[in-house]
Amino acid sequence: ILQTLITDLDPDQRVKNAMNEINSSKRLKYAIAERAEGDKILQVKSAEAEAEAKYLSGVGVAKQRKAIVDGLRTSIVDFSTHIDGASTKEVMDLLLLTQYFDMIRDVGAAPHCRTTFVPTSRTS
Repeated sequence: ILQTLITDLDPDQRVKNAMNEINSSKRLKYAIAERAEGDKILQVKSAEAEAEAKYLSGVGVAKQRKAIVDGLRTSIVDFSTHIDGASTKEVMDLLLLTQYFDMIRDVGAAPHCRTTFVPTSRTS
């Protein structure tokens, strides 16, 4: 007999179990690699989102500070033009003093406030 067609192959049960274990191991290895790749993508996207949020927060703070400076500039110019004899420095000192008193009022109004201000003087 030189050639024969085998249609019903039935290996030993140990061989079947070993082949099933090999296939199961390959699939498990693939699933673990895919899960790790998914976790990596999640971490990268999370880091990118955090970086974008910090960038946008910085942009917002910069715009807020620019608006404050523009408002102060406008206030100083308006005050200087409406009050004769008031210098720009005097107006700036008045605005800073007003902001200081507003801050003291806000800090003192907070019920959980435990802040103490100690005045200092430099005598160098």
